[in-house]
Amino acid sequence: MRAAGADACLITSNVNLFYAAGQVLMGYLYISASHPPLVFVRRPTGLSGEHIVYVRKPEEMAEILTQRGFPHPACLMLEGDTITHGEWLRYGAVFSGAELINGTPAIRRARSVKTEYEINLMRQSGKIHAAVYGKIPALYRVGMTDVELSVEIEREMRLAGSYGIFRVFGQSMEIFMGSVLVGDNAGEPSPYDFGLGGKGQHPSIPVGANYTVLREGMSVMVDMGGNFTGYLTDMTRTYSIGKLSEKACFAHQTALSIQDELVKMARPGVIGEEMYDKALEMAKKSGLSDCFMGVRQQARFVGHGVGVEINEPPVLGARSKTPLEAGMILAIEPKFVIEGTGAVGIENTFLVTKSGGEKLTLMDDQIIEIGC
Repeated sequence: MRAAGADACLITSNVNLFYAAGQVLMGYLYISASHPPLVFVRRPTGLSGEHIVYVRKPEEMAEILTQRGFPHPACLMLEGDTITHGEWLRYGAVFSGAELINGTPAIRRARSVKTEYEINLMRQSGKIHAAVYGKIPALYRVGMTDVELSVEIEREMRLAGSYGIFRVFGQSMEIFMGSVLVGDNAGEPSPYDFGLGGKGQHPSIPVGANYTVLREGMSVMVDMGGNFTGYLTDMTRTYSIGKLSEKACFAHQTALSIQDELVKMARPGVIGEEMYDKALEMAKKSGLSDCFMGVRQQARFVGHGVGVEINEPPVLGARSKTPLEAGMILAIEPKFVIEGTGAVGIENTFLVTKSGGEKLTLMDDQIIEIGC
């Protein structure tokens, strides 16, 4: 806030309230650069504490600040990327005379570097996430569709403690608990900015499984978000119905080699663009650049930060100049789509350290054969 010249920040979104105040509520967290924070609560009832103040509407905040001896901000940060234009104008009227600036980049930058507390939560999530993936072969039944398999995996995730919500940054980004991509559906373009798309079940949510029947020779890519602690881990594993083609197996091994190189690079000071360029170089050298991160529509990244949302900074992609810092947590996801087979590749969650990435989703990375 001080670096941006702001006197205060007003937080209202669920994700940032959870991050900064420890719980989701209907209300407003007012963080002053010089005074203690205040939580202006509308719902739920029953909260108490020296920082808690109940209000009926945001217009009451300015008077309460005056009563408590807080200076009114000359420059106020708002979550410009998530609130509506109407809310922006309303908060501007509440804090009349204050310059309003977009605080979303600063908030997301702060969230990108995790504390030990957050890292431990993500270690816990990674452990449970991997345990659930280990059960997937037993969920397969001959003749089932990708949607049916997805439902079974979602059930196991919920039984293992998943909260069921998959938080994504961006108003046009939505999905339930993740995607299961089977066969050529993995190459179907989607309007959403995920690594791979899939046609989906309906035009209202055009991503993921599309009722493809699982058949021998198809790959099954499972990319379900692990939300077991309020902090998400991101993990993809490739399963196969019987044996996959020689090209698909070669592409998978190439993905593992790319992952190994990027893990070595996941150190403080390295920028995301360098990691993406390395991945592109290795895909090209393997003769697979035409199917790297998609076929008809190719993603321009090979990884991203994760935390309270699945797509936090930094991005490991083209034009990404953000240097990595120790304590960042990245999902690294080199993937290929082989026509006639489906998607192969890998995704794991790694902690950035001085010596490279530390894997948090501890499970074998090889293709797992099911239905054999």
